Amino acid sequence: MTTDNLRRTPLADAHVALGGKMVDFGGWYMPVQYTSLVEEHQAVRERAGLFDVSHMGEVRVRGKETLAFLSYLTVNDPTKLEDGQAQYTAMATKEGTVVDDLLIYRFSQDECLLVINAANQEKDFQWMKHHAKGFDVQLTDESDATGQIAIQGPKALKILQKIAAPGLSNIEYYRFRNEVIDGVPVLVSRTGYTGEDGFECYLPAEHTGDLWSKLLEAGKEVNLLPCGLGARDTLRLEARMHLYGQDMDETTTLLEANLGWITKLKKDQDFLGKAALLQQRDSGVTRKLVGFELEDRGIARHGYPVEEAGEEVGHVTSGTHSPTLKKSIGLAYVPLSLSKPGNTFQIRIRNKLVSAVVVKGPFYQRS
Repeated sequence: MTTDNLRRTPLADAHVALGGKMVDFGGWYMPVQYTSLVEEHQAVRERAGLFDVSHMGEVRVRGKETLAFLSYLTVNDPTKLEDGQAQYTAMATKEGTVVDDLLIYRFSQDECLLVINAANQEKDFQWMKHHAKGFDVQLTDESDATGQIAIQGPKALKILQKIAAPGLSNIEYYRFRNEVIDGVPVLVSRTGYTGEDGFECYLPAEHTGDLWSKLLEAGKEVNLLPCGLGARDTLRLEARMHLYGQDMDETTTLLEANLGWITKLKKDQDFLGKAALLQQRDSGVTRKLVGFELEDRGIARHGYPVEEAGEEVGHVTSGTHSPTLKKSIGLAYVPLSLSKPGNTFQIRIRNKLVSAVVVKGPFYQRS
């Protein structure tokens, strides 16, 4: 693999030193795994795992119209946020399709931080700048200056508490606060992409390696493992969390992608895509993203066709063999008539048709 043209996070050398299997991930030099996907996956479910997510993008929004701008830019309602609270949301085109999904962190009514997907950094920033015209806000792309580490799993709090100030347990889910760890400012957020308890830590890029090393050392007694992109994907799919570029994109609307729960069509302010989404809500969607389990052996991968009565009627967006559930699971777009839990359809895996059943909710949910 030629790596000269790949972007590197502040932890790239640390991954190589730890024996990470490095791959080209959307133009980034990233570890897909260290030991095995299943071992890393199980570590997060049973103990804790450590992820480099420094490839994600960060955009700071400041100004007296910060909340008005974000309420227009995104489909959720950021005006409901309190200081120190985070929100999952998305940006939509005027057609109601998905530009990107993201997190908003509110520091005050005049300042928020947006966390966007790595592959969309430049596209998203240009989109934001274009639609910021007319609002009294300033946008700053802080992606290159920011490192991000996620520690996830039932032992995550215990590990992070060893090196941070007391009282991390007081941070509620989707809340955050600013910490100082060994003199370095760190935004500590109780969020994640695995379905487990855990934290995401944002800090200056040049200090990311030190925090990574401190966390690995603090987690030795519970066998904290560094984890790659492979486990990150199986964990998020078990928790039924979407992946931009696979489960939704600018060809799928938020309602089709089952993201109506973050799409506040009743909020007072107009937002990009609202009119189209209201029209689709009233007329009804014709297809829907559903979760499924295979009733036969096999793994349904991204792009595999969904068939009914010999005709192709949809496609798989994400699929894997669940290390936790010991069965094959996935997400697929299917006609509305097939979308109810309990309905069955077929997926063509290579030259074989395999039966799948629609299931409700996350495949895995922590107790």
